[in-house]
Amino acid sequence: MNKYLLITLALVSAITASAQRSNDAIQKQIKSLKADKQITLTFDGGSTKIMAIADNFADSEAKTAGIQAMNFGMAFNYAGKDLSAPPDTINFTFWVMSKKPKFADAHGWKATIGTETLDLGDARYAAKPGENMEYLNFKLKREDLAKIAGSTGKITLGSSNFTFTASQLSLLKTSLRFQILTDHRPLTTASLRPFVGCVDIDFYRDF
Repeated sequence: MNKYLLITLALVSAITASAQRSNDAIQKQIKSLKADKQITLTFDGGSTKIMAIADNFADSEAKTAGIQAMNFGMAFNYAGKDLSAPPDTINFTFWVMSKKPKFADAHGWKATIGTETLDLGDARYAAKPGENMEYLNFKLKREDLAKIAGSTGKITLGSSNFTFTASQLSLLKTSLRFQILTDHRPLTTASLRPFVGCVDIDFYRDF
């Protein structure tokens, strides 16, 4: 049987059994994946935020780029205490520590996906010069996040090159697991293809 069909059947079974996930269930998932040091779930009385914070990029790459350090965070929100549908976009921010502004004039993001280049556009740029911080804010489509998670992690920010570390790519893949599980749209081979290689099918057997 075609491997994409096998994946489709596995996902259909999992999502049919649990189309909606409570905050308590998601919190248990986070702990079971031993990701609770990087992924947090908070409820403010009206809405829930799931946020993931990555480790730093390699010091050698930061030095080459002329900055002190860089990492990233990503988050999405939903109303109430139940995640019933995945977000269409994810808020994604690179946090840059630098004594002098590095990305003020050029803050586009391009990712290498196989032999192709994925242009993710220009960031909504912000800075706090007094704190030596720059913020590159993007809104990513889930499909694009999946492509990056399944790639070698090579990216260009402005004129500087970086590579997502193994830990960072793992975090991207983990974040995708919560989103795919709650997608109510019909599952087809075409819609799943961006996620193949980005998720562990054994994960779905737990639900």
